[in-house]
Amino acid sequence: MAEDHPKQAAAGAEDAAMDTEAGAGEGRGAAAVAGLLRGFLAVQQRRAEAYSTLRRGFSEYMANGGELAYQQLCGNITSEFNDCSKQVLEVISLLSVPDFCRSDLADLLKGVQAHEKEKLHLTAKIQVLKKAGRPSERLVNHADCRSRSVTQHVCVHVKEITEAAGTEDAEADAEYDAALKEAIQGVQEAVTSINEHMEEVRYEIDALEAETAESRLTEVEEAFPATLSIK
Repeated sequence: MAEDHPKQAAAGAEDAAMDTEAGAGEGRGAAAVAGLLRGFLAVQQRRAEAYSTLRRGFSEYMANGGELAYQQLCGNITSEFNDCSKQVLEVISLLSVPDFCRSDLADLLKGVQAHEKEKLHLTAKIQVLKKAGRPSERLVNHADCRSRSVTQHVCVHVKEITEAAGTEDAEADAEYDAALKEAIQGVQEAVTSINEHMEEVRYEIDALEAETAESRLTEVEEAFPATLSIK
């Protein structure tokens, strides 16, 4: 899946490095940092698309089965997420070098990485839980049962219905429900934190691009003072 997308963040990083090495002014430096952050936003879009693909694939698996297709999907999604993380780490590394010296932005992206890692972990946990189902509703597998004939089937799943057994089943269901609820809530919290960080990134991009525009206007005014003077 990673091959289907251009490596925007890496390309932006190379352009940023070239601008800096060429001795560009503050406006160019701000433009380079903005380019890095825009590359990061492109990576986040890829992550969002990957999650959408995973959700659709999981829903189809739960409805129609197909273990092999689902495992292949998980493998592709894992590869995509790994590639996205690699690109974000490259951006973080560039923002931390003396040429840019934007450790504040590097820390901002590190925060996104941490929340993305937690989100992916909990998403996988949710799918594992949903695949298994609530203990009291799970399908019975008779592979371990003894059977001399159809009429003499000895089922290991048959047990005496007692109050203790009912309590045990209820406790198992309660633990399952709590684990699923906790994982879902964790994903929601991670998404909220990621969105807050993304808003900060967009704000920084706007500020950097405004700085770039102002710097370029200053350069033009210095180059053509008579032309731009108000009469």
